[in-house]
Amino acid sequence: MARFRRRTCIILLLFILFICSIMMALKTLRPDRAGFGDPFGLGLLPELQQRTVLLDNKQNSLNRVQGDTVTHVSNLHSIAVNTMKASMPPVNKLEEELSSPNYNFHIFYYSWFGNPQFDGKYIHWNHPLLPHWDPKIANNYPKGRHNPPEDIGANFYPELGSYSSKDPSVIEAHMKQMRSASTGVIVLSWYPPGMADENGEPTDGLVPVILDYANKYDLKVTFHIEPYKDRDDRSMYHNVKYIIDKYGGHPAFYRHKTSTGRFLPMFYVYDSYVTIPEIWANLLTVSGSQSIRNTPYDALFIALLVEERHKHDIHRSGFDGMYTYFATNGFSYGSSHHNWASLKAFCDSNNLMFIPSVGPGYIDTSIRPWNNHNTRNRVNGKYYETAFSAALLVRPEIISITSFNEWHEGTQIERAIPKRTGQVVYLDYKPHKPSVYLELTQKWSEKYRKEQEQWLM
Repeated sequence: MARFRRRTCIILLLFILFICSIMMALKTLRPDRAGFGDPFGLGLLPELQQRTVLLDNKQNSLNRVQGDTVTHVSNLHSIAVNTMKASMPPVNKLEEELSSPNYNFHIFYYSWFGNPQFDGKYIHWNHPLLPHWDPKIANNYPKGRHNPPEDIGANFYPELGSYSSKDPSVIEAHMKQMRSASTGVIVLSWYPPGMADENGEPTDGLVPVILDYANKYDLKVTFHIEPYKDRDDRSMYHNVKYIIDKYGGHPAFYRHKTSTGRFLPMFYVYDSYVTIPEIWANLLTVSGSQSIRNTPYDALFIALLVEERHKHDIHRSGFDGMYTYFATNGFSYGSSHHNWASLKAFCDSNNLMFIPSVGPGYIDTSIRPWNNHNTRNRVNGKYYETAFSAALLVRPEIISITSFNEWHEGTQIERAIPKRTGQVVYLDYKPHKPSVYLELTQKWSEKYRKEQEQWLM
């Protein structure tokens, strides 16, 4: 019995040795580096040298060549890997299709929007319906507030939805859109720290983030100083000093090259006409009691012109130029295209800058339901192009665009989409795509560059 067990063990051992020998022999027939899924035969495919290798092609190629005797395995593997690397885009590279920025195209930008995810509540999207100043007229129109996200205080609906201006992905998307439109300078709506418009929250804390993202896209940022409470010569000096001290060292902070070769910050001053010229002169003339001239905080100050008489007040106040802001041809003297030639002539004769403001249209009936008479239809982009054409006729040094995202007044060129809810049908850009007004801006930016070259010859 013991002899039988011994014989059985010897036979089993010999059988195991035989199996191991066969496995070793088979292993010598397969390349050492051909582990499972290793694309060692991919270099045999001629298309690898012309286009990107897809994963399914790798597996199919492997199946086709697995039974072949393969030589030069290391070289072939290197070809496959190098081809894949060549087909991969560089990390963090911006899209090459983006147009170069035009620093003579300034665009008004608002960072006052909020939503529950980032702000704990909706801000500005829930804008109230503003009553008419005449109670008899006001009684004929609805009252209350909008109820986002389906019902927002705008006649168009943004592609990004009822977004928050604090959302980094939104800020980046905005910068990319403005850069794609070949604008160069963001005119950022600004209130001093702790202050805001009556429907918003303070936004000065967002300025560093906006500057950083603007810099990523080679955009510059200047400031649109809103009519904050008690705005006068003293508070303006303090706030201009604050802006320059805090943000003036950032590479995205805008400085304009003057005719004398100086590089100065620029500030747009909204509703400047509500302050009398004598107060402004204290700040903006060399002899003023609060003069900012020839100090480290000297800058170019651009006043809003609404009525014709304002041009004389602007000159007397010591401003460096004027802009027209409103995207409503015929609404005011300043926004009427046919007046731009005479305004430009006045500015030229008084050493002032004239900055006409163009816009794609105007509609604010979502927040001012009684204001239909000031609506300006976009006419599928023709209104916008007419405004650009009128602006180029006066050969301005700078053109301003109203606006990137003033959704309440329907002047935005930001991407918008068709949307219909139970009670609201929003306007849209059809028959064109959501980017049509960005593309039109880019078109006129290039046209401006070419015509400016002719002006300077």
